[in-house]
Amino acid sequence: MLSHALENGVLVLAVNDEPGPEEQNLAALISDLVHVHAPTPAVIMLGGEVPDPVIEAVVEAHRRCRQLDVLISVATPSAPARRALQAHATADGGALVVHARVDTAISTAYATAD
Repeated sequence: MLSHALENGVLVLAVNDEPGPEEQNLAALISDLVHVHAPTPAVIMLGGEVPDPVIEAVVEAHRRCRQLDVLISVATPSAPARRALQAHATADGGALVVHARVDTAISTAYATAD
């Protein structure tokens, strides 16, 4: 369900559309990878249809990583998912950067890392 790679100095985490047994631990997997690669900025890529448990896991991972002072952003083509991510993150007390396009998210994260 989750794969990762370093691309242009950015940790890119891809959440696949296929649910797996690790879905319940998605927040922990994301936050562990961000912690290991800190201070590298991270981009979480989501597909076109994003179920609520994935949105909740991403927001929880963002909350867990807040003290690292690492840029974490999300890219999804789904407008409803972008709105939900921003609403959940704002309610949780932290701003989450959300993009519609992966290339924009990665280039923005790379630019802020310099």
